[in-house]
Amino acid sequence: MRISCYAQASGRVQGVGFRYFVLREATRRGIGGWVRNCDDGSVDMYLNGDREAVEQLLRKIRKGSMWIQVDSLDVIPLEDGEAPDAHGFSVKY
Repeated sequence: MRISCYAQASGRVQGVGFRYFVLREATRRGIGGWVRNCDDGSVDMYLNGDREAVEQLLRKIRKGSMWIQVDSLDVIPLEDGEAPDAHGFSVKY
């Protein structure tokens, strides 16, 4: 089953390779969508893919890394009509 969601991460998520971390992990899992920095220091993303793959990615994001520290990750599920069409995964600037 495919799902779509919008998510926003805050914490130490800019200037630490977070967007490329999400890009790599999403691509590995066959997830479509995008990730981008926000002016307030958070990072938002749109994810579309197999439910288990998206849930795995969200767990990986919450865990972070040596440099990445996610203090909060807000996830909003999207209905089919609300979800933008996503082919591949990209970093938006």
